[in-house]
Amino acid sequence: MSTPLNILAIETSCDETSVAVLRSDQNSLQILSNIVSSQVKLHAQWGGVVPNLAAREHVKNLPTVLGQTLEQAKINLEKIDLIAVVNGPGLIPALMIGTNFAKTLSYRHQKPLIGIHHIEGHIYANWISQSISGEKIKFPALSLVVSGGHTQLVLMRDHLKYEIVGQTLDDAVGEAFDKVARILNLGYPGGPEVSRRGTYSVGRGANFEISLPRPMLNSGNFDFSFSGLKTAVLYETQKHPDKLKDENYINAVCREFQEAVSEVLIKKTLKAIEQFQPQSILLAGGVSANSHLRENLGKNLTEKFPGINYFIPDLSLTGDNAAMIAVAAHFRWQKMSQAGKKTTQENWRTLTANANLKMS
Repeated sequence: MSTPLNILAIETSCDETSVAVLRSDQNSLQILSNIVSSQVKLHAQWGGVVPNLAAREHVKNLPTVLGQTLEQAKINLEKIDLIAVVNGPGLIPALMIGTNFAKTLSYRHQKPLIGIHHIEGHIYANWISQSISGEKIKFPALSLVVSGGHTQLVLMRDHLKYEIVGQTLDDAVGEAFDKVARILNLGYPGGPEVSRRGTYSVGRGANFEISLPRPMLNSGNFDFSFSGLKTAVLYETQKHPDKLKDENYINAVCREFQEAVSEVLIKKTLKAIEQFQPQSILLAGGVSANSHLRENLGKNLTEKFPGINYFIPDLSLTGDNAAMIAVAAHFRWQKMSQAGKKTTQENWRTLTANANLKMS
C-alpha cells in the first residue's frame, strides 16, 4: 500500500482565489478542503474581470483562504508533502500572485513545488468523480473542454498525454455566453443567466421564431467558431430593439443561442468519437455546469455510443477551484522520476507564471 500524499494546491488564474488540500494515494483521492473566494461582486460593476483588481484581491485573500483551508482540513503546513499552483494560462497579474505565494510557501517550509496547467486541472476534476463513483476512466479518453477562455477537444491516450484535435478559432464558449448576456442586458456574470433562461424557459417565448446559425457544423474538422454566432444574436436584437424589454423574447433568444452552441459542440464531439474511438468521454471546464449540454451530450452518447463511459465533474468542481489542481498534481507526481521529484525542491527559485502556457 502506498503512503498517502497530502497536496496543497493554489488557483488564482482569474478572479477566484482558491486553496485546497487533497489526500491521495494510488487508489483514492480525498478532498479534505476546497475553499473558493469569489470576486464576482467586485468585477460586476465593471462588466468583466479587471486583471489588476483581481490581483489585488488575491493578495488580500490568499492568507485568509489558506488559513481557512488548513483549518477545515485539520492539517498544518508541516504535514503537507507537495505544493501545486496554477502557473498558466490566465491573467498574468493574477497568476503571478498565486505563483509567488506558492513559491514563498515552498521556500519557507522546504516543500516540493510543481506548476499545473489550468486546463489540465479542469480535465482532472473528472478523476474525483471517478474516485467517488468507482467507475474507471479508461484510455484513450476524449475531453470536451468548455470554459470562459477555452473550447477544445483534447485526446488523451494516457495520463498527461494530450493531443488537441480541435479548438475554437475565435471566441471560447463561455466568452460567447457572456457577450450574448451583455447584448441582452443580463448583467455580469451573464453566462449562467443565459443558460438558466435557455434551459428553464421552454414554452416561454414560443411565439417568437428565432433562427441562429450553427457555425462550422459541417466544416469537416473538429474546430469551432462562436464569434459569428454572437454577432448573429446582435443583428437579431438590432432588428427588434423594442423587444429587448420583453422577457419572453429574451428567453427565446437565450434558448436558441444555447441550442445552437450545444448542437455544434455535441456534433463535433460525436464525429471525433467516430474517428478516434475513445473509451471514455470527459466534460470539463466552467461551461460543463450547463445542464442542457451535460444532459444532451449524455443522451447522444447513450443512443449512439452506449459502450463509452461518460464522466462529468461535480457542479462544485466545474468552476475554477484548487481541488482540481491538486488532482492533476497527484498524477504528475506519480509519473515523475525520482530525479524529477528532486528538482521540484528548487522550483521556488525557477517556477514562473505564463499567461499563454501550453499544455504538455
